[in-house]
Amino acid sequence: MAAERWKSSRTAHHCRTRISPTPLRAQDARVKGPCIVGITGGIGCGKSEVGRILSGLGVDVLEADELAHSCLDPRGPAYVNVVREFGRGILDAEGRIDRRRLAGIVFGDPARLAKLNDMIHPVVREAWRKWIRLRRETRQDAAVIIPLLFEIGETGVWDAVICVASRPEHVFERLRRRGMRSDHIRARMSAQMPLDEKCRLADFVIHNDGSLKQLQAQTIRMWRQVKSRQRSEKR
Repeated sequence: MAAERWKSSRTAHHCRTRISPTPLRAQDARVKGPCIVGITGGIGCGKSEVGRILSGLGVDVLEADELAHSCLDPRGPAYVNVVREFGRGILDAEGRIDRRRLAGIVFGDPARLAKLNDMIHPVVREAWRKWIRLRRETRQDAAVIIPLLFEIGETGVWDAVICVASRPEHVFERLRRRGMRSDHIRARMSAQMPLDEKCRLADFVIHNDGSLKQLQAQTIRMWRQVKSRQRSEKR
């Protein structure tokens, strides 16, 4: 699929400041039926930031990673099986799964990573599919952030797929600020589909290599493109 690409040039920086919603044109609101999009991209590329911008535009946003984290809670559906498979060494002093310890085991070992994904992905997939069904019933625009959207083959349920991309040096800069070691960053990047391949498969690509203001402008422009295409397809 051809991708819509917008590029920016200045050094990236992120903040948690909430962005004031930018009203969409009246014709955007007249589209019959909700617009449901999938957001993917590489680690540290800014998928969550794009989600926050869309939320400011009135779009409901769900992060699949948050669903996966809840699966690993002591009362979560995957907790017992994950501890049984990877051992009690992944637990912290309170008996909770330490995700960094778990990541240190699975990233770099494709077989163990696949086993972990087999425990978590079916539960997460069912949860976000149910969430999407509810948004369609209530005619609410929505976005689901799924880092491994293409890897797990979930491409057929979206009105559009958006890939958030960024240059490697910016990705490393962001993730190091989060306390990640360079070797762990490389291991996680190598465990995913190459970013240029994700960009090729997506309907729209946002290049997050500029300021937060530039990212906001790109995201708003992209959302208008998505809604415009939806209007054309529903005529």
